[in-house]
Amino acid sequence: MKMIRPTTPFPTTGYYGPLYFCDRKEETDTLISNINGGQSTTLVAIRRIGKTGLIKHLQHLMSDKLICIYTDILPTENSIDFLNSLTTAILNSVPEKTGFGKKIWNFIKSLRPVISFDSLSGEPNVTFNVQPSESEHQIESLFAFLEKQNERVFFAIDEFQQILNYPEKNVEAWLRRIIQQLKNVVFIFSGSQQHLMNEIFTNPAKPFFRSTQFLKLDKIDVEAYQAFIQSKFLENRKSILPETVAEMLEWTNVHTYYVQLLCNRVFINSGRSINTETWHAEALKILKEQEYVFFGYRDMLTKQQWNLLKAIATEGKVYNITSKDFMQNHKLGSPSTVNRSVNSLLNKELIFKEHDNDGRLYYSVYDVLFQRWIQNL
Repeated sequence: MKMIRPTTPFPTTGYYGPLYFCDRKEETDTLISNINGGQSTTLVAIRRIGKTGLIKHLQHLMSDKLICIYTDILPTENSIDFLNSLTTAILNSVPEKTGFGKKIWNFIKSLRPVISFDSLSGEPNVTFNVQPSESEHQIESLFAFLEKQNERVFFAIDEFQQILNYPEKNVEAWLRRIIQQLKNVVFIFSGSQQHLMNEIFTNPAKPFFRSTQFLKLDKIDVEAYQAFIQSKFLENRKSILPETVAEMLEWTNVHTYYVQLLCNRVFINSGRSINTETWHAEALKILKEQEYVFFGYRDMLTKQQWNLLKAIATEGKVYNITSKDFMQNHKLGSPSTVNRSVNSLLNKELIFKEHDNDGRLYYSVYDVLFQRWIQNL
């Protein structure tokens, strides 16, 4: 697969091949092992930590062995949207001129959808004009067709927890019934709302209970990321000390998207030598650019919610959010007030809760830039 070269060695969107992909060897090996063993995987991670990039990297490595299909169903609202998303992903993943492509295109056309083409990219988009009750049958037909092919299929469905929002009843049940019959199609079900993904795949009362292997995606190893970043600057004749890279990683909390964003901006706007002052200047510019958005976040919160958010941002990580010391130090009121604010901030995805390597639960601000902006107030 021919890859386009990015404008900087630190792209913030898209996948540009192994040269611009850092580490994740252990996770990649695990996913490849699961696929080779016919095991589907549930992949969970907080947003912008790199799960979609990992899936794209996996597809790049496996594309000569499997038919690789990817779709993000976050924009979908019902089972018909889900059908459209799956079908569009299949057509975009299989060139019509290939042998398999001709078969899949002819089959999908036989289902009589409306197929349009994007005026800029030329990529197909599929829309079915069916009743919700018919979408289950069409989805079953799609997977049954893939199951009968000689080529094995790897199908990645991103933001899979979205199916819980569909108005139709028993979506999980009928989808699980369809999928469990497949031997030639292996799945990655990924999602960023971890509590919902856990509900789907770890609740004994749910149809998908223990139907997959589970993989939690954490942050990239600091040493590996530091070496990767420094090498990319040096390859482009820009010098940067390891200590400077370490400072940048600390400021971005080693959160993949924010690391890439800061490195991208520093790379574009720096000369041959990068130091602390260089990245500080770019970081401040980024925060200034986002300030309008951050004021909007603040304005939609109650005083209690905003005070709690500020307290979490100040601490970085909060392990016992209703502890006497934490509440008194930040003047947060009673435990019941804090708990109400916690739930609201979690629902708004302004904070997240996570377990550290020792299994201890903590809370942190979701948007690293928002956290740093609050700390600068």
